[in-house]
Amino acid sequence: MCIRKKFIGSLVIILIAFLCVFSAFPLSAAAQTPELYLGGFPAGFVLNTTSVEVIGLSEIMTDGGLVSPGRECGIKAGDVIEKINGVNINCSSDVNKWLLTENELKITVLRGGDEIELTAKPVKDATTGTFKLGILIKDSLSGVGTVTYIDKTAGKFASLGHPVTDTSNNVIGINGGCIYGCVIYDVKKGVRGTPGELKGAFESNNIIGKAAVNTPCGVFGEILADYDTSNLIKIEKGDIDGVTIGKAQIYSTVNANKIDCYDISVVKVDKTNKDNRNFVIKIDDKDLISLTGGIVQGMSGSPIVQNGKLVGAVTHVFVNDPTRGFGISIENMLNAY
Repeated sequence: MCIRKKFIGSLVIILIAFLCVFSAFPLSAAAQTPELYLGGFPAGFVLNTTSVEVIGLSEIMTDGGLVSPGRECGIKAGDVIEKINGVNINCSSDVNKWLLTENELKITVLRGGDEIELTAKPVKDATTGTFKLGILIKDSLSGVGTVTYIDKTAGKFASLGHPVTDTSNNVIGINGGCIYGCVIYDVKKGVRGTPGELKGAFESNNIIGKAAVNTPCGVFGEILADYDTSNLIKIEKGDIDGVTIGKAQIYSTVNANKIDCYDISVVKVDKTNKDNRNFVIKIDDKDLISLTGGIVQGMSGSPIVQNGKLVGAVTHVFVNDPTRGFGISIENMLNAY
């Protein structure tokens, strides 16, 4: 039987869901039994990355006219700046420290898995008097995803069920971040060949917790000590060995802050799958199919429940059939952080 709960919050910043449902550190033996509360609610993620990506190139107005040292030396959008003059670069401020003079810079970038050595000389902006390379960079990611569970005993949360990756499908390292309350304000339905997505609005005055790690099993972190779990469902962990082919449910939010329970079927169980694709699931619920077309971006992390126990989370959608997708087992998520 499905249990329905509500979450209410104030809408502040509008962002499009980007923590997508993708197409295709063990716990101590002395650790306490987790006190799990069912998630299924959306969250806005702002993750500080440990890499600096070039997202664009620009021209700089100098006394000699418009120039772009970054473009001229061969830097391209999508490059990750790894080193400058042999020193590791982890954030945008690391880059800015080198832009204090017009000294020539030896820049190491990662492009398509290859390291490339480039040389650029900053130029003085005639308007601001500062030295620039003419590159636009970012060192953070933001988007919408779903919280799978809260472990009140450990003060932790788990979400997504899959990692946040770069364009080469590599797991992105993070250096902290904030998790905010979120309101879903629109849904783009999924259709054959094109995944849909949830569009969400961050509640900037409602911090849920702090991100700690981005792992192959999802994004995990610390929930705020005073986070109110009174509206959440306390639930037991289910063992993958007890999961059977047949009926189950997912809990997800596809409208505002209202968690709903939707009927699914587990059609395959693969306990040892190396990619954490432990379940194949099929959406049976006509209401959910009407609203979303099936599984859409932003629903990753939606908990899977069978026989009243938390057994896993939604992770991937089949691009050619949005009513079908993969799920990760809850053991793999609990063992990841």
